[in-house]
Formats: sequence, C-alpha cells, structure tokens
Amino acid sequence: MFRPQAIVSLHASALCLLLIFCGVAQAAPQPITALPLQADGENRWRLPAGEYRGSFSVDQPLQLRCEPGAVIQAQGEGNALAINAPDVTIEGCTLLDWGRDLTAMNSAVFIGPAAHRASIKDNRLQGPGFGIWVDGSHDVNLLGNDIQGDPSVRSQDRGNGIHLYAVRGARVIGNRVRDARDGIYIDTSNGNLLEGNTLEDLRYGVHYMFSNDNRVLGNLTRRTRTGYALMQSRKLTVIGNRSEQDQNYGILMNYITYSTLQDNVVSDVRSGATGDSMISGAEGKALFIYNSLFNNIEHNHFARSALGIHLTAGSEDNRIAGNAFVGNQQQVKYVASRTQEWSRDGRGNYWSDYLGWDRNDDGLGDVAYEPNDNVDRLLWLYPQVRLLMNSPGIELLRWVQRAFPVIKSPGVQDSHPLMQPPTGDLLTAYQEPTP
Repeated sequence: MFRPQAIVSLHASALCLLLIFCGVAQAAPQPITALPLQADGENRWRLPAGEYRGSFSVDQPLQLRCEPGAVIQAQGEGNALAINAPDVTIEGCTLLDWGRDLTAMNSAVFIGPAAHRASIKDNRLQGPGFGIWVDGSHDVNLLGNDIQGDPSVRSQDRGNGIHLYAVRGARVIGNRVRDARDGIYIDTSNGNLLEGNTLEDLRYGVHYMFSNDNRVLGNLTRRTRTGYALMQSRKLTVIGNRSEQDQNYGILMNYITYSTLQDNVVSDVRSGATGDSMISGAEGKALFIYNSLFNNIEHNHFARSALGIHLTAGSEDNRIAGNAFVGNQQQVKYVASRTQEWSRDGRGNYWSDYLGWDRNDDGLGDVAYEPNDNVDRLLWLYPQVRLLMNSPGIELLRWVQRAFPVIKSPGVQDSHPLMQPPTGDLLTAYQEPTP
C-alpha cells in the first residue's frame, strides 16, 4: 500500500515529466506553412507585416519574401529558421532572438546538408547565437544580409556571423556582420567566394581553417582583433581587401601555401597592449607570416602600423615584391639563418624610411635596403636596449657592421627598392599624415 508521501512524490514526478514534454513540444519548430503566407505566384509566398513567435522549418522548395515589418521572434530557443530542402529562397525577413547554445549550433538561419542552392538575401538578423550556419550543402548564396550579434555576451560565447562547414560553391557577397565572434568562418570548405563583405567589431573578420581554392575579394574589416586569419589552407586568392584599425594583426598567415595576396590595403593596425606592457606576439602587425611557403605577396599597401611585416618559423620561399611599406613604426621583423631577397625581376618594394638615392633616375634605389641588421636583432632580443637607440654606442655598432660586412647576420634584403610606391590609387587614401 502506497504511503501518502509516495503518492505525492509520484504525482510530482509525473508533473515534471509532463512539463518536460510540453517544453520539448513548445521548442519543436513549426512548419513554415503555419505562418499566414500569401501566394505570390507559383511556389512563391509573401509573409505579411507582423510579429510571429517561435521557430520554423522549411521542408519543401519555395521562395519566401517578407513584407516590411514582418518579424520572426524565436524567443531565445533553437533556430529561427531551419532549411532542410533544396532551392529555398528567404528574402527581406527580420529574425530576432534565436538560441545561444553554440554546441547545438543555434542559428538565425540553419541551412542543412540537403538544402543545396539555398539563397538567403537582404535579411536582418540580430541575436546571440550563429547568424547563418551552412552545414554540408553546396552552391548556396548569402547576399546582402545584415547580421548583428549580442554585445552584452562575452565575445568568445557569441556565435559567428556566417559559418560554413564542409561547403562548396558558396557565394557570400555584400553582407555586413558586427558584434559577433568571427565575421565569416570557413572550415573544411573548398571553392567558395567571399566578396564585398563588411566585418566590424569582431574577434576575426575572416577566419579560414583547412579550406582550399577559395577567393577573398574586396572585403573590409574594421576594429577586429585580427582582420584576416588565414590558417592551414592552400590556394587562397586574397585580392583587393582592406583592413582598417584592426588590433594585433591585419592579415595573419599560418601554414598557408601556394596562395596569392595582391592589392590589399592594411592600415593602422593597433598593438595589443595592456597598460605599459606589450602582449607577446601582438605587436600590431600589418602582415604576420608563420610557417607559410610558396606564396605570392605583391602590390599590397601596409601603412601606419606598429610593425609592417613579420616572418618567422621557416616562412621562406615566398615572392614578396611590388609592395609599399609606409610609415610603420618598424618595417620588418625577420630572424632566421638564411638571407631573404625581396625583389623580383629587378624590382623590389617601396619603403618609406629608405634613405638611399637614385642617381640614374630609373625609379630604383642604388643601394640595397636592409631593414634588419645585427642592431635590430639585438633590440628584438633585448627590448630594453631601445633606451639607447640614439646613443653613440648604437651608432658605433651600426658603423662597424657596415664597415665589416663579414659579421653581418642573415636577414631581409631588397636589392632594388622602389623610389615611389607602386600601389597607385591605393595610396591616395592612405598617405602619411602631413606634419
């Protein structure tokens, strides 16, 4: 015979189970047809203005256009929209307050493996989780979306604005992402295009991992902790991008091979400083190259940063020519056992601190540019020596090195420095400030 306490406990357990099942039922996505859609042609639908609460799934090919004022409020749970069918278009919608569970990949728009050729166009997304997650599908179009994370959440706990995983043939064009974790994260995805996106106030603007044959064209990063983090990838084409006022790194190359960096402009990269001390490895580098080989780095403009270019960990056999290094506090940092020649076919780079001359007026300096001598190496190893930078002792060391080149250590040499910057109209917007 049950005691009264046992009966009460049983009823409480049953009630808890009922509440759990009800919660699951409430969290389950509704079909998109549960919304008051209005026909707008064959397989085309309009969503009238209004606020629609809950999560919704699209399980059949269709084109959905939201009228101005149509808002899907996901109430802080799951995905706002989950697309599970091919040939789906979502246009002009506002999606708010989806879930924040990053392990569950909560997203404003979750594009599943079967959702090939999905088009997500001109939508406004604002919430704490991922903006658009593309999971294993191909030939998707993400065009002109405005994605904002939740700045009240710690940066590392936010989702990425756009996340591609095992995706091919994606076109990510003209989107704006801000206040998320990374702007666009590309993982194990080949043959995709990122073009004309604006990425602001993030950890990384563009973040590549294990992805090959991708194009990054004409994007803008601003006030990120790293503008373009290119890692463990090959055959990347990175052309015509801009990095403005990013912190730590403008462009970071880590295990990048057989790639092209051309016509990019990186300016005003800030040091990752805390108080009077410098964070190790975050000295405000316009370009940082780590263990990256066989790349073409040409016709770029690196300006007004704490450090123009830093090569380390065997980053040799790269073609570095025709670039402009303008007004950086330190132009080059390179410590290795082999001298690097940074000129090709008789033409090198432009260095704003070059003090040589051009007697035959051919546009090339008559004296090689050598930015890292033994004194520079001494300063890198012992930063406190900077206090003696203008002392007679330092000047004597430099004179001895020039007089007796046998003691010169391996480093960077530009045998044909350019007397004028080669980057043409790129320079006009990035002139050094006049005193």
